[in-house]
Amino acid sequence: MRDSPAIDPATTLQTGFHSEITMPLNTTTRSILQLGAALCLGLTQAAAHVAATPSAAAQRTQAFFGELHVHTMNSPDAFMLNVRTTPDDAYRFARGEAIPHISGVTIRLRAPLDFVAITDHSEYMGILPRLFEPQGALAGLPIAARLSDEDPERRQAAVLEVLMTLGDNNPMPALVDQALRQSIWQEYVRSAERHYRPGEFSTLIGYEWTSSGALDEVNLHRNVIFRSNQVPAQPFSSFDSVEPRALWAWLDEQRALGIEGMAIAHNSNLSNGLMFPTNVAFGGEAIDADYAALRQRNEPLVEISQIKGSSETHPLLSPNDEWAGFELLEDLLGGRGTLGKVQGSYVRDAWLSGLLMQAQQGYNPYRFGVIAASDSHNAGSQVEEDNYHGKIGSADGTPETRRGGSFINTHHIKYSSAGLAGVWATENTREALYDALARRETFGTSGPRISVRFFAGADWPADLLTRPDWVEQAYATGVAMGGELGQSTGAGPEFLLWAAKDPGSAWLQRVQIVKGWVEDGATRETVFDVGCADGLSPDPSTHRCPDNGATVSLETCEYDRHKGDGQIAVRWRDPGFDPEQPAFYYARVLENPTCRWSTWDSLRTGLPLPEEIPATLQERAWTSPIWYRPPAAH
Repeated sequence: MRDSPAIDPATTLQTGFHSEITMPLNTTTRSILQLGAALCLGLTQAAAHVAATPSAAAQRTQAFFGELHVHTMNSPDAFMLNVRTTPDDAYRFARGEAIPHISGVTIRLRAPLDFVAITDHSEYMGILPRLFEPQGALAGLPIAARLSDEDPERRQAAVLEVLMTLGDNNPMPALVDQALRQSIWQEYVRSAERHYRPGEFSTLIGYEWTSSGALDEVNLHRNVIFRSNQVPAQPFSSFDSVEPRALWAWLDEQRALGIEGMAIAHNSNLSNGLMFPTNVAFGGEAIDADYAALRQRNEPLVEISQIKGSSETHPLLSPNDEWAGFELLEDLLGGRGTLGKVQGSYVRDAWLSGLLMQAQQGYNPYRFGVIAASDSHNAGSQVEEDNYHGKIGSADGTPETRRGGSFINTHHIKYSSAGLAGVWATENTREALYDALARRETFGTSGPRISVRFFAGADWPADLLTRPDWVEQAYATGVAMGGELGQSTGAGPEFLLWAAKDPGSAWLQRVQIVKGWVEDGATRETVFDVGCADGLSPDPSTHRCPDNGATVSLETCEYDRHKGDGQIAVRWRDPGFDPEQPAFYYARVLENPTCRWSTWDSLRTGLPLPEEIPATLQERAWTSPIWYRPPAAH
């Protein structure tokens, strides 16, 4: 049964299932989040991986939306494709200001973000712009003259020479001078400090470790995020090592020096099965308990969605999940159309593998949470379908170029307009946001600012969701997303799931809980629709909501404003719960259908609708899982 959570009398905003939200689209993020203010506030977990207890310190959390993956002209691939916007521009964009785009227009978000990290590639970070400074320290290098050659063929050959050293992991010595690298990195720190507004807007300091594993077309990239302005003298790059294990060991070393940081994997869908191995790690070493502990300490999160596709799951892995084919991009890096392996490349599959490894070998390297991000190389997050301007400079900066391909990808039309990170934190500061990321109390969205809460527990009062303090009680006696549930009753734990729409996007259609478990030595998965919009109920035999009939016009891109709910709140118990079976549960929230960015391009330009991708999509949010471990497994 779906209950409507209690509403705080202090808020004047109506939040009933069909109450219209009248906030303007250009409102601030704080106003956007007022929709769930009374519903989103509660206690945090006492510590990572540990359920809070009634005696835990009472702190209130709220949802903050942000971006932990943005590139500027200081990334060599962006600079080579004519991007000239800086980290300062990226911070201004995240705060809601307009910045220039390669196409000649200005780009701007409808509402500012709460936090951002500028994550330029550590390899040649900030070097290429300096090669073009006439009086700069690098101006006398032969490669600098060749990059500025008036002959376009010679200039292109020089560009390719630089890029090939990245792909071959064989850098030009003059471009990795230690003093120069440290100087550029300190500029990043100073820029982040200039734009940091604790309590209002947080600038997390980070970068991208861009390992392709020294293998052609394979993505093993990680974003590295630091907790404060105490950061290393310079980034650890793939020029130092292409092995993820080496990056994690370096993070351990920094932690011993008082510098706290984490890695966040992205685009596992393009890893050719190498992101989540089960037997032998990249580099040839066997996966064991030490590997699992090292990875767990240093990599608590994975991007589940971004411009280069969704990494939740794949139809070949989840044939009974009707939503498994969302925004797939299967071509590996390099623009040659090579399809990668699906096993070991997707998040749900990794969670399942981790359960099996835990049951059979006693360790689980894949107990991670999720966020989403954009990976924009234009200094601005292109997460709004009707406000999309491509991924990377001149390669796909116009509707026409987005119809083609390049050395980056064979089909730019398959890029997504995604996504955002959602974090339940006590305040908008670097430290509070980082701590929430570390304990995995996070969720990702495909772009809209959908808020979602997810708890598991037992012995809750029957009317819990109607009480004004339901979130506090859920924290006090249960486990939030990202946590682990160790207790069970005969009927099993209950799950509380609450979701609220983005006021600027479509209404919610359904909320789901995805379960994965181990049974008789094999992994299993299933999807439950647990809450339906429009007063509908899931079929008890199929566990699916009836179609609510929501439509979208392909001629105007107007979506249905008479179907769907503004919020959905559910308490649910797993009908197949077995106290002896390890399992994980995560929530997925789906909007009604809306136009994809490629359809908006066609509508504005008169270009035909592309045949290779759907005209519409269902924007969504995914939470970090809650893991259940049988008491005997502890």
